[in-house]
Amino acid sequence: MTVVLDTNALMMPVECDVRLFEELERLQEDPTPLVPRAVERELEALAEGASQEARAARVGLDLLERCERRETDAEYADDAILELAVAVDAPAVTNDQALRDRLLDAGVSVIGLRGKNKLVLTQP
Repeated sequence: MTVVLDTNALMMPVECDVRLFEELERLQEDPTPLVPRAVERELEALAEGASQEARAARVGLDLLERCERRETDAEYADDAILELAVAVDAPAVTNDQALRDRLLDAGVSVIGLRGKNKLVLTQP
């Protein structure tokens, strides 16, 4: 099953000590991670510097090697996540509360962090 990954999902391994792909496999058999190009561009911008956020973004860029990337009409990452999740009828992985609300309002399931480092699926 396909899952659409947000920027903060790809940064979870550093910021939240989440084993992202292991957690996705626990929730779904053989998940196929899909990432909009807007998320890739956002990670590239965040990766500048020496902060923890920059380090997390660089790890996120490395994790992109395990993901399929897609162009979308939307240039802003949150809009691209919503567009892609609706287009492929797949849940989105995010910890962004505003995006989570938009996704659920649009009928898209959301996978997000619960507790210390576990992911859970929320249905709309």
